[in-house]
Amino acid sequence: MSVSKEDVIEFLKNMSVIELSGLVKELEEIFGVSAAAPVSVAVAGAPVATEPPKPVEEQTEFTVVLTEVGPQKINIIKEVRAIVSGLGLKEAKDLVEGAPQNVKEGVSREEAEKYKKQLEALGAKVEIK
Repeated sequence: MSVSKEDVIEFLKNMSVIELSGLVKELEEIFGVSAAAPVSVAVAGAPVATEPPKPVEEQTEFTVVLTEVGPQKINIIKEVRAIVSGLGLKEAKDLVEGAPQNVKEGVSREEAEKYKKQLEALGAKVEIK
């Protein structure tokens, strides 16, 4: 004698909630499955993150770049010599005349801003990278 799907449904309708709960647990154990529905929460249009976002590394070292000399070339050469310790007059002159050139590398943001202001006060154009 075979049992139809309708017979099984009719049988289940006559069971109490406690009996159904026990039956579900028994079937989960027998077949090694879970009757719990998978829960998925997503907002429409929002990307699903698979990894936690990586923190953005903040730049800690900057380079002061002399891009244009301006009208006070001699004063800028003197200022460059003051900024770059151990730089001779010829080296400072070559650096200034060869603009764009790196004046100071690997300095803090505050130090780079200070050098930029000093050179710009003399008419030079300076970038911080």
